[in-house]
This record gives sequence, structure tokens and C-alpha cells, in this order.
Amino acid sequence: MNNPFKQIGLSLLLLVALSLGSCSQKYKYETVPNDPLKARIYTLDNGLKVYMTVNKDQPRIQTYIAVRVGGKNDPAETTGLAHYFEHLMFKGTTHFGTQNYEAEQPLLDQIEQQFEIYRKTTDSVARKNIYHVIDSLSYEASKLAIPNEYDKLMSAIGANGTNAYTSFDVTCYTEDIPSNQVDNWARIQADRFRNCIIRGFHTELETVYEEKNMSLTRDPRKVYENMLAALFPHHPYGTQTVLGTQEDLKNPSITNIKNYYKQWYVPNNMAICLSGDFDPDQMITAIDKHFGSLQPNPNLPKLDLPKETEITAPITREVYGPDAESVALAWRFPGAADKDIETLQVVSQILYNGQAGLIDLDLAQQQKTLSAYCYPMTMSDYSVFTMQGRPKQGQTLDEVKDLLLGELKKLRDGDFDEKILEANINNFKLYQLQQQESNRARADWFVQSFVNGSDWADEVTSLDRMSKLTKQNIVDFANKYLKDNNYAVIYKKQGKDPNEKKMSKPAITPIVMNRDTASSFLKEIQASTVQPIEPVFLDFSKDLSLLKAKSDIPVIYKQNDTNDLFQLMYLFDMGNRNDKALGTAAQYLEYLGTSDMTPEEVKSEFYRMACTFFVSPGSERTYIVLMGLNENMPKAVELFEKLLANAQVNRDAYSNLVNDQLKRRKDAKLNQSQNFSRLMTYMEWGPKNHATNVLSEKELKEMDPQELVNRIHNLNSFKHRITYYGPSSQEDFLAVINKEHNVPQTLKELPEGIEFKQQPTTETQIYIAPYEAKQIYMAQYSNRGEKFDPAIESGRRIYNEYFGGGMNSIVFQEMRESRGLAYSAWAGLDKPGWPKYNYSFSTYIATQNDKMTDAINTFNDIINNMPESEAAFKLAKEGLIARLRTERTIKNNVVWSYINAQDFGLNTDSRIQLYQDVQKATLQDVIDFQKKWIKGRTYSYCILGDKKDLDMEALKKVGPITELTTEEIFGY
Repeated sequence: MNNPFKQIGLSLLLLVALSLGSCSQKYKYETVPNDPLKARIYTLDNGLKVYMTVNKDQPRIQTYIAVRVGGKNDPAETTGLAHYFEHLMFKGTTHFGTQNYEAEQPLLDQIEQQFEIYRKTTDSVARKNIYHVIDSLSYEASKLAIPNEYDKLMSAIGANGTNAYTSFDVTCYTEDIPSNQVDNWARIQADRFRNCIIRGFHTELETVYEEKNMSLTRDPRKVYENMLAALFPHHPYGTQTVLGTQEDLKNPSITNIKNYYKQWYVPNNMAICLSGDFDPDQMITAIDKHFGSLQPNPNLPKLDLPKETEITAPITREVYGPDAESVALAWRFPGAADKDIETLQVVSQILYNGQAGLIDLDLAQQQKTLSAYCYPMTMSDYSVFTMQGRPKQGQTLDEVKDLLLGELKKLRDGDFDEKILEANINNFKLYQLQQQESNRARADWFVQSFVNGSDWADEVTSLDRMSKLTKQNIVDFANKYLKDNNYAVIYKKQGKDPNEKKMSKPAITPIVMNRDTASSFLKEIQASTVQPIEPVFLDFSKDLSLLKAKSDIPVIYKQNDTNDLFQLMYLFDMGNRNDKALGTAAQYLEYLGTSDMTPEEVKSEFYRMACTFFVSPGSERTYIVLMGLNENMPKAVELFEKLLANAQVNRDAYSNLVNDQLKRRKDAKLNQSQNFSRLMTYMEWGPKNHATNVLSEKELKEMDPQELVNRIHNLNSFKHRITYYGPSSQEDFLAVINKEHNVPQTLKELPEGIEFKQQPTTETQIYIAPYEAKQIYMAQYSNRGEKFDPAIESGRRIYNEYFGGGMNSIVFQEMRESRGLAYSAWAGLDKPGWPKYNYSFSTYIATQNDKMTDAINTFNDIINNMPESEAAFKLAKEGLIARLRTERTIKNNVVWSYINAQDFGLNTDSRIQLYQDVQKATLQDVIDFQKKWIKGRTYSYCILGDKKDLDMEALKKVGPITELTTEEIFGY
């Protein structure tokens, strides 16, 4: 289920007006009094906006470079262009990504010319011949290129999170950098935006197309795109998609892309958004030094986009796909900067907040639908409010639609408790505190404000305005916007999508990787001198406290000294492996009240306190978590303990739960990701495994719900640990626990559980399970029975960093960059989840059906005959060292790090040993590790796909094939 606050955006904070400040005589900046981020907003002479907020939690900086251009700017004849160019921005410039740009340029010009001919040619034979020319030219050009050099630069400076995203309104480039690398980062990025060169075009085109393929079997995306098409029949939000059409992607124009880049990628259309540990004066100086000379576009066009007309009757669309049926309703709203969007945020929470909204209490709590929720989607020109639901067994989509519309009618009629408005504000404040802890969220707030054109003063005062809304304001708003005739309804039905097209793979010659070649630009960055940052590792004896509560319960305590957030957890080292009914008991608890409180009253009270709880039983461990505003922690613990000890049986709720659980199991068989997850589990663990260890249909139906309630009542009587992260002192926290925690004087031992065994891979085996889609999901797995050994952990992590760690790794280069086989692929030696299990080597790729054999052969080749590159190893090593120096384990993660260390019998931070070892590591160490631990392994393969589209004869040459049914991999 979506986080009910996810769509609120980051525009829900605090107070007041706009003022001007200055960091020096040269740079002026804007500030807002009482701004919780204490943001500085600069505008350079060339129009570049720079947003800054300082956060000293760790010596790193989240950087976003946002360009106010996206899918809505795509030319109609080359849709998907904005997104495709986002990919090309990683290919380098005239200075990096190339050995000799002067020699490379004529070849790139010829490739551009050939693509212009190709896109205008319709004869299939002629197109194939032209593509052969493109492939040949691209191969020659690749001899002069240096693939992934941008990623090498980022690795050299210790960056994390190298990525980008494209929406309708923005293309944004993301990096998380060490705070001592500001100048190098700014230099690299400025060159990237000033001198981008389009190279590696045809292999990246295949990567983008694989991303499009992935979207074709993701029904939520289809619903989203059809929703927009219905609401926006004239605006690009609805007339085209960000990923573009299959036809346009196969007929791209480099010329159009170049024109697009020159027009939109200019400083007066860009913003640099930063949050982290830096000096603002030094930061703006570095940015001006490198970005200040970028030339603005004085003729930057303002899109004159069509305005949509009023919707006066429901618009109906149908979508087909493999997933279970669902229904979505959507209403059109003004753009994100409009003040009415603040009211929409409140309205959305009144309807659905995950605990006590109208939908939560009327539909979810009363089990009237399988699922139901709503949320706003804000965009620059228009926004959308959507309500979505899935039917129970035997329920129609129209019945779900009518139930959702019924909740809207209650809103329009004012049939809701006005107290929820105050509760909403408390929860918005909670969300605000959570977002302020994240550099990503802080910087993203800037991005949204820039893209949507909102005034920063309005952003930080929005919560104050929202707190003044009355019930009558809400009713008036609902009657203005959320009528019973101005919406679109999208019926997602189960079945084959008639619009899907199968595309054959092109003949691509793997491009030259030139791993040991480096541009002068990269060498200069590597040779640059920065002030070193010394690593800070955990000392568990100092960074947390080990206490005792009553009944001799161990307590892991970490104080939160920055805000009023808390997280309390009861941790039981038993799970579904010990009692397969625990998962069902946890689900049942959601529908239970106490002897003096209804389930609805329980949920409403937790929401009023801005606290929430959940019970999460895994296979090995059960977590009971309570979290929220610490000022309400004592009352929240009291209520939570009351529910655990006094939950009352509701037999009707259990009957509904069983029917819904069986429907969810049926629906799971329709989902591609869930099928693949079950197939991989089957491959690793065999037919009896953690995933299949659930109550059968017969057991569910015959279960006395009182037995589940008894499990809930008795859970606290078993041995467990308690963890706390929050602002309360040790004494105050223990006082609450010792008063409220309902436990016997002597806790019971944990029950014995089933031991599942990983399947050894002594001989090659291929498992195939059916799923009709344009892409197969494929993985391979090898288990030789090696147990956890801390002595090899450093070697394992260094090998994984070099071989499969990121965009500069061998796997990424060979599977994606060189051959265009996939959008994503990974491989590595995996640490066992628990000491009793084994190390395993695994790979993963999602690719077109006709690329399967290439994927298998390439994986096996690079695994066993690992490419050896001193330059690539040096970069992997430098990047790992830089991250170890600057990453900090802070806040509640200290508690989790301690728990994880204890699980493996360790008492120290494992990064200490890794930091020592990586500095001494050599490429030969990686080679030796590969030969001992990786080379010559035997594998099991699992493939989720449509058998009729697979090359079965080629697979038979790899190994014997076992064809599994959907029922076999799910176990029911």
C-alpha cells in the first residue's frame, strides 16, 4: 500500500515572509524567516538558480541538478526524447568519455546522418541494411570512446546514487557526494551540461527500449497513462507519455535531440538543489566558478499548451494486462503551485491516511473491498486526484467504484468528524520531521518548488494555512472539484493487451569498452588534492546503551537528540518458521478492537496521537513496531499494550480475512514480479520453503480465530528484546516500559521451528515457469555450501564492488553498455542472511525473449573469465574508500547495525576491517578471490517467460530443463 503521506510532496512545512540576505558583497540570496531548512536561494547572472540547506549529520551532500523540461516538451514526432536524452547525458563530453574527440566527431556525424535516413525509411530490408551501417560506424566510433567515464569520475570522487529521472515537467540529475569534493563535482557537472556529446547511441537506445518493455507488463503504469489520457485529451500530459511510443523509440532523431539540448539545457532553465554538510559561501563560489560561464538562452520558449475544457460526464477507459483487476477514478485539478492544492492535501488525508480516514474506516476496516486508497499527483500545469480499489472475490469493479464514490459523497455532505482536521495537522508535522532528516527529501523539496514555479515563502508557510482550514472549507472544496460527473474511470481488466508489440532484437556488435584508457580530464580529477575526511566508525560501547527492563528484558537504547521522533520495537527471534499462523494473526490484529474500544476507535486514537504500529512476522524474526511523535509515546504504548493484551475476537472479520487472503493469493499468481520472486525462491530452497510455509486454504477455513487472538495475547510472554530510538532519557523510557509492557515475571523460551535448507547446485539445472510478457526475467544461482566467514568478507565486498557494484562495474559495462541486453543487470557473491545459511553467487537480468541466449552466454563468460582492468579496479577501490571515509551510520541505523552485527556473532563495526583491507587490496587480490570463490561454479538457472517465445533448443544445450507450473512455485 502506498504511504499515505508520499504524495503530500515536501510542501508541508512552516512559516512566514520573504527577506534578502547576503553572504558577501558579490552573491545575494533570498531567505525566509523561520524556514525550518534555513534555505538560501541564489540566482546567478546567467539565470541559474541555486537552492541550499545545510545539514551536518554526515560529511556528504545530496545534489540535484534540475532542468525544467520533460516529457511534455517532446516533439510529437519523437516522443520519449526527454527521457532518452537523460540517458545520453551519461555518455560524456568533448573532454571525457573520449580518447580523441576530433577523430571521433566525423564518425558520430555519420551515425547521426544514418539515423535520419533510417527513421524515414519504411522498407524492412533497407532499414536492416542501414542499421548494419550504423552498427559498423558505432563499432568504429567505440574504439575512440571511453564508455562509463562519467561514472568513473563519480566513482573517483566517492559519489553515491548516480542517477537521473524524467517526468513530464523536469529532468533531474542526482549525485550524493563527499563534502570535500565540491569543486571537482562542480567542474564535472558544468562540463557535462556545457559540452554533452551524443555517443554510444544505438546500444543505449536498446537499454531505453528494454525500460519501455518493462513498462508494458506493469499494469499500474498503463492505468496511470490511460488516466492522464482521459483527463488531458489536448495537453501533452495525456497526448503522449514520458517513455514515448514503441514506434518513436525505434525511429529516433539525433538531430532533434541536439536541438532540444541546445534549447532547454541552459542555465536560465536550471536549478542546482543542495542539502548536506558544506559552507554556503564556498559552495556558491565554486558553482559560479564552473557554471557561471554557461550561456543562457534569451529566447527560451514558453510552452503555449492547450487548456483543457470542463469535464461534464464521466469518461470511461478500459486497460488490459496480466495483473489482477482494479478500478481507478481520477479528477483534474490546478497545477501544484495553486493554493487549492494545499486543501487537496488535507482532503486526501480525510479520505485516506492509512489509519483513520473515511476510506480506512468505512472500506478497509470493514473489509468492503480488497484494497482501497486515494492520493493526489501534483504536476506543474495540472494536478490529479485519484481513488483506486481492488475487488473482493465475487465483487465487480463497478461495485468498488460505487463504494469509493460513496466516500466522496460523505465528504461533500460533511459527513465526517471535524476532529480529523487537527489530527491531520499533527500527522503533517510528523511527516515534516521525517522529511527534514533526509538530505534527499530536503533537496527534492527545492526541485519541486523550482519546477512548479512556487514562491519559497509559500512553501514554508503552507502548513500554517492548512491548519486554519475549517470543515466548511473542506465541504465547499469537495463540492467545487470532486463532483459525481467530472471524473475519469479506468477499469483495469485481466487479459491480453492488444496494443503490445513484439520487437525483434537488432544485430548489435558489442562496442569496445577501453577499460584501461582514461581521458586527461579523468586523470586530472584523480590527481586533484582535497582535504581528507577521516572515517568515523561505530563503537557499540559508546554509540548506544544496553539496558535491562523488567523481567530481565534486554533493551538496546539510542537517544535521538535532533527532534521528537521515536521508534520502539519488540524483537522476537521467532517467526513463521516457528509458527506459520503468526502472519495471519498479525493481519487479523488490524481488524480487532478491545473490550471497550472498537477497531475504528483504536485506529482513530493512534492517528490523533500521530503514532502508528505494525506487526511484521518474517520467517526467522517477528518485529512489533510503534513509532511517531515522542510527546505521545507513553499514551501510545499504553494503548498498544492494551490492544495486544485485550484484543477481542471478531468472527465476521476473520471470515472476511480468509476470503480476502485467498483472493490475494489468487491475484499474486497474476503478477510478474511475484511470480519471479517465487520462482527464485523455489530454485534456491526447493518446493518446501519460507514462502510456501503458510496456512493452507483448508487450515485457514478451519482455524478458530480465538487461536489467533491467543497468539496475539501470548506473544509478549516469549523471550524478546526491546529497541528504542527517541528523545526520552534512559530513565524516562524504562519507566514507561516497566509500567506499560505486559509481560510475565519469567519469559518463555522460543518454540522450535522448521529448518529450511538451501538446495546445493551440484549439477546444472534450468527451471522455467510460465508468464506471458515481452520480457523474460532470468537469474542464476550457485550454492557450494560455504558458511559465513568474517575473514573473507572484505574480499567479497571488494570483488562485488569491482565486478557487479554499479555503473562502472564489469556487469553493467558488458550487459548494458557494450551489448544493450538489459535496462538493469547485476551479479555478485551474496552474504548469507543468517550464519546458519550459505554464501551463494547469483545474477539477475530482465531482457527481451530473443536476447536470452546472449544474456546467458555473456554472463557465463564474464563470470568465469572476468575481465581484468587495473584502471577499473583503481576506480572501484578509490570509490569504496571515499564512501567509507564519508558515510556515517547515524540515528536509528546505529541500533540496526548493532543487531546485524550480533546476528553474526560480531561486536564491532564490520566497516573497520573493510576500510583497513581495501587500502591494501590489489587487482591480484580480486583475481585470486574470483578464482577461489567464483570461477568454475555450477549453476541453477530460473527463467520466467513464455515457453513459445524461448529458444528451448539453445536452453537444452545449457542443461536439463524442469518446467514448473505457477501452482508449484507458489505452493498452492
